[in-house]
Amino acid sequence: MKTKLSKLKTDLQSYAEEANLTELQVIEKLKDYYFNKKVTENLKYYKKGQKKVSEITKDLKISPRKFYAILKQKNIEHSTYKKSDSTQD
Repeated sequence: MKTKLSKLKTDLQSYAEEANLTELQVIEKLKDYYFNKKVTENLKYYKKGQKKVSEITKDLKISPRKFYAILKQKNIEHSTYKKSDSTQD
């Protein structure tokens, strides 16, 4: 385990030197890449109706508001629930 981790660390450092980035910037890019990969995977299930928004947000560890923003950004139809301003007389 330790040798695999040290190999990963050296690969990360060498890539960071080649790309003129810091190790943290490389890690952030990897984090963004894998997050987007997981989002697209969950969007497939959402389109098919196999997963609900609550399940997806729990998997991605994001708020429903952020998930709806992702849907809007990717031009995916979704239903929004608006609060009604009905006043009772």
